Amino acid sequence: MTKPIGRQDSTILTTLFGRDKPIIGVVHLMPLPGAPRYDDEGVEAIYERGLSDAKAYLTGGCDAVIIENHGDVPFAKPDDIGHETSAHMAVIADRIRREFGRPIGINVLANAAIPALAIASAASASFIRVNQWANAYVANEGIVEGEAARAMRYRAHLRARGIRIFADAHVKHGAHAIVGDRPVEEQVRDLVFFDADVVIATGQRTGHAADLGYIRMIKEAASLPTLVGSGVTHENANDILSVADGVIIASALKYDGVWWNAVEPDRVTRFIAGLDR
Repeated sequence: MTKPIGRQDSTILTTLFGRDKPIIGVVHLMPLPGAPRYDDEGVEAIYERGLSDAKAYLTGGCDAVIIENHGDVPFAKPDDIGHETSAHMAVIADRIRREFGRPIGINVLANAAIPALAIASAASASFIRVNQWANAYVANEGIVEGEAARAMRYRAHLRARGIRIFADAHVKHGAHAIVGDRPVEEQVRDLVFFDADVVIATGQRTGHAADLGYIRMIKEAASLPTLVGSGVTHENANDILSVADGVIIASALKYDGVWWNAVEPDRVTRFIAGLDR
């Protein structure tokens, strides 16, 4: 049998996280220096909040965290993101990894795969999340193009092949008319062809749950480990995990279920306790 072009590994989730069906919490960083909403009160408060949220996730039973600059609204396109974003995210990512010794991932919004790889290299992160890895779509930020070609060459330049790529399929917060003449399944297979390691299925926006049939379609098309990256709650988690290979969760574990609030430790422990795994 001819070997696939890429180097995808069906056991990658177990290798990275030490278990099947990992639960990954998202550390939504407060606005960073250079972002419009940064309040000039200093960066230590940002770092402390990030550490606190990571602690709530990881001591509550999550297997890993993704560190994300979600407070930097409105998000900039990749080439417009300042070096200060990478610098501050590298500091907090390194502090979280050293404090808890658990796998971490990096997501730099919007779609900034190269800064994410630089941060991951600096902080010894295990993976990055990229919302548009192949093709293009119309996002809140405008036309956003796939970063695979540039990012894979940059990863090779860093000698950082161990940093794995978690790529969204048919990403949320956007319109896909540019590639609307191609079935979603074909777009998912493009992620595989461009050497993504894990595929992420999402709903239409942050906190929106994807239909189980849609998740199943993404997973079958990808033939790769498939996570669900939005809309996971206490109520639907077990149904989702009956189809998907793991979940990425944030809003449902925050105070009042709101993404910009801090992580509520009791919500994390209740969520983990309620899983059938």
